[in-house]
Amino acid sequence: MEEEALREKMSEATVQEEKPTHPSGLSLDERVNLCLSIGEECIQPDELRRLLEKKPNPCAYDGFEPSGRMHIAQGVMKCLNVNKLTKSGVTFKFWIADWFAQMNNKMGGDIKKIQKVGLYMVEVWKAVGMDLSKVEFIWSSEEINSRAHEYWPLVLDIARKNSLGRIIRCSQIMGRSESDDLAASQIFYPVMQCADIFFLGADICQLGMDQRKVNMLAREYCDDIKRKNKPIILSHKMLAGLKEGQEKMSKSDPNSAIFMEDSEKDVQSKIKKAYCPPGVVEKNPCLEYIKYVIFPWCEEFKLYRKSDEEPETGKLEVYESYERFEKEYVEEKIHPGDLKPSLSKHLNAILQPVRDHFENDENAKNLLKTIKAYKVTK
Repeated sequence: MEEEALREKMSEATVQEEKPTHPSGLSLDERVNLCLSIGEECIQPDELRRLLEKKPNPCAYDGFEPSGRMHIAQGVMKCLNVNKLTKSGVTFKFWIADWFAQMNNKMGGDIKKIQKVGLYMVEVWKAVGMDLSKVEFIWSSEEINSRAHEYWPLVLDIARKNSLGRIIRCSQIMGRSESDDLAASQIFYPVMQCADIFFLGADICQLGMDQRKVNMLAREYCDDIKRKNKPIILSHKMLAGLKEGQEKMSKSDPNSAIFMEDSEKDVQSKIKKAYCPPGVVEKNPCLEYIKYVIFPWCEEFKLYRKSDEEPETGKLEVYESYERFEKEYVEEKIHPGDLKPSLSKHLNAILQPVRDHFENDENAKNLLKTIKAYKVTK
């Protein structure tokens, strides 16, 4: 009898071990690590772990201004990040910040143009392969108007609890600096963005490092109102511009970035002219593209070296880790003359479904034609 009881207990234990710990089928450690893999910084990892442990489907959000054509960081890298989060059980809200773009004078402050750009951006994410099953797109103008009685008291309370100097220090989130001559709307912008986090019920702020200051403002506000559960900040890296000295891409400078519907020739031309000093990793945009776009998307990098034996295609060498690739680049075993054409091939393969969508879908085609005619304003 004792042996039979022991066998039953062992059988139950086996069943419990085999049972998934989460509907995603991932363990808690796997979910935590998957979320952390998208961030250059997480505030705070222990809070993230507790959140994922207690809440099966927490909410992450990112707000974006519809302000022109979408570059590859906003397209491919955001797709990668969202898909990792949703795979770990997180639901995702995109805050289409049309009012914010108007406040920040994007597209000349024309709300109709701004909303057209917002529709185009959603089309890009659909085309590039974002898993939309756990993604919700919310227009700020519509949501704020429909729940104004919730939103504006929250905005006013945040404004009341912060000094003007503290708010102006957040101007970086708009692509501005503290020394800029800011419009009154731009001073109010950080207060509203801080309110968005609580208004949307976001557990995780998944934005770029350039949005860090306002996300920290939200955590500080939690201290003011004695709220224990602070929003977790999961900030992704800002991809460098293609020109020397450009710390981030610029939509107003077409040569600073690869855009999601660039032609094959556009991609080849931009990468050919991109800053890529031999043996240098730091502030090298081509290596950043390989590290943060190609390897996460393709899980390898195919380098075609110039070869007398294979003059047309070059001799193929496959790198399965970025670390090995970087080591050989530093040792100058890899030349920029080989790297650049290979990088262009990878980028063109990733972007081809987007090109196809904007060529074959009439609605998307007309949207792109319309926004290409718009003048991008800073």
